[in-house]
Amino acid sequence: MESDHEVALSSTLFLDGVGEVVVELSPDGLFCSPVDSNAITKYCLGLRSYLAEETKIRFSDVYAIEPKEWGSIYDPSVAGTFLHGDHIEMHRFVVHGVVRPKKQPAPWTLSEYIFGHKDLNTCEAWVKQLNSCMSNQYRRPKKLLVLVHPLCGKGKGLKTWETVAPVFSRAKVETKVIVTERAGHAYDVVSTLPDRELRSLDGIVTVGGDGLFNEVLNGLLPSRHKASFPPPPTGLAQNGDNYQNQQITVNADDLGHTSADEGNSSPETSCRNNDDEPLLSTSQPAGSHVSNLGTQYRVNRPGDSADGPSVSFPNDWFRLGLIPAGSTDAIVLSTTGVRDPVTSALHIILGSKMSLDIAQVVRWKTSPSSVMDSPTLRYAASFAGYGFYGDVIKESEKLRWMGPVRYDYAGTMVFLKHKTYEAEVTYLEQQNINSSSHKPRRKRQKQICRTNCMVCNQPTPSESDRDSLDGAVNKSDIYTDRDFKWSKLKGRFLSIGAAVISCRNERAPDGLVADAHLSDGFLHLILVKDCPRPHYLWHLTQLTKRGSDPLNYSFIEHHKTPAFTFISQHDRSLWNLDGEALQACQVSVQACRGLVNLFASGPEV
Repeated sequence: MESDHEVALSSTLFLDGVGEVVVELSPDGLFCSPVDSNAITKYCLGLRSYLAEETKIRFSDVYAIEPKEWGSIYDPSVAGTFLHGDHIEMHRFVVHGVVRPKKQPAPWTLSEYIFGHKDLNTCEAWVKQLNSCMSNQYRRPKKLLVLVHPLCGKGKGLKTWETVAPVFSRAKVETKVIVTERAGHAYDVVSTLPDRELRSLDGIVTVGGDGLFNEVLNGLLPSRHKASFPPPPTGLAQNGDNYQNQQITVNADDLGHTSADEGNSSPETSCRNNDDEPLLSTSQPAGSHVSNLGTQYRVNRPGDSADGPSVSFPNDWFRLGLIPAGSTDAIVLSTTGVRDPVTSALHIILGSKMSLDIAQVVRWKTSPSSVMDSPTLRYAASFAGYGFYGDVIKESEKLRWMGPVRYDYAGTMVFLKHKTYEAEVTYLEQQNINSSSHKPRRKRQKQICRTNCMVCNQPTPSESDRDSLDGAVNKSDIYTDRDFKWSKLKGRFLSIGAAVISCRNERAPDGLVADAHLSDGFLHLILVKDCPRPHYLWHLTQLTKRGSDPLNYSFIEHHKTPAFTFISQHDRSLWNLDGEALQACQVSVQACRGLVNLFASGPEV
């Protein structure tokens, strides 16, 4: 037994399956040691021998304390009829805990320790003291809004929630549950949520796929993220000169929209909602208006000032959670390491917290012939892709009757067509650090993002120490910083992709970019130039292999950048944002470092 811990309460109790134990309460947990370790070791052989020596149950691994009715406790040290054990009737209480496997990544599992005593007052005193200690776990949520997509994946959204709902109830987390009924329902709920109600919540949780999370993200951020837009493609001078700020007027009706500017003939409006990745709604809060702040913007809602201070992002207290029930669940896999609803639920209940970069996507023009007076704003948490990626989304919508397998079929059909697109990409790079070359290179040592990542935890660099690429730069003056320049590429591309995170999934265990970090303020711009079909197939095949380097080809350029712009003259230029379709021939994209917080801690490996 540790001798230097502070003991607040001590008793001899019975532990179900173990026998009589001495239990001591300390500020950070319970110390349990068997009264007769030799007897327990003997009788617990093959049963529950984990308490042959002292054990500490940390409060960080406990999610609930419950009194339990009078009942039996199994004591293996007492002679009886079941493997030398017997059951004893007494008063009981339960400590509900979490088992975190030593070998990662692996799902967390639920555990329970049932303690008993003949005296009811003793049990009640322990329950009171334990609940008091649990109340000091201040980061844990008390009230959540839960949005459930019933048709996600193979229609398992409701079943997934029913599996984890008892855990939230046991932990006394109040949940307001809304089951979505149509495309854009979650977006409408979140975008019209008054600040007063939003401040009463500790977070919003989605039960579904990446598309449902994207709906919530785009309902939450456009009116609450007060930051500069990235520069428009046409605002950049030639030959990498610095961008000069210009005034931008933003219409509130365009914030978060997915409808096209040219009517209903757009692929964006024809691509309807799939099972787990719904399109956003086109509705907006009535009466919203925007203040012209040059490259800054703000949306105000009537009555918000009367309700108290407005909610803005980033902030330190509000978190988003994901409980996986979709087809790929790339965000969950990239932020927890496992695709397991119980593990994700426990991260939420235990109050895990980590920052997540978000890509801000601004559409300046829908098609070359369109005229846009104000930009359209969207956000993506994992990926923004054009060419191959946009075509897959478009084709998959024709095959909704096939279910999730339609993505594989659509991907095959798009691959066989092998279409390329003329485009111009301008990206921001640091002048004193060479970007990843397009030439084949030796396999490099990758610094993988994980729990307590050193890269993600670095503070935003000051003006004097911006020479480190590992430091994130996400200030509005980055576009005029002398350490950065704009570089331009023009040609025919099979695909253009920007990964915010690694984008792990079950088909690509390392993700698209294995060493992408969750909160470093950078995008990974991947340009796949025109190449023979077998070469592109080999690139796609490498994504399915753990430990491979799918970007190490002469026809692929990989640049780590905080922002880029895109111009195409194609009439049906379609972007894929976290599985959502956006028709756009001119876009600007920038990484917003740590814009939102998640109920997660990063993957263990």
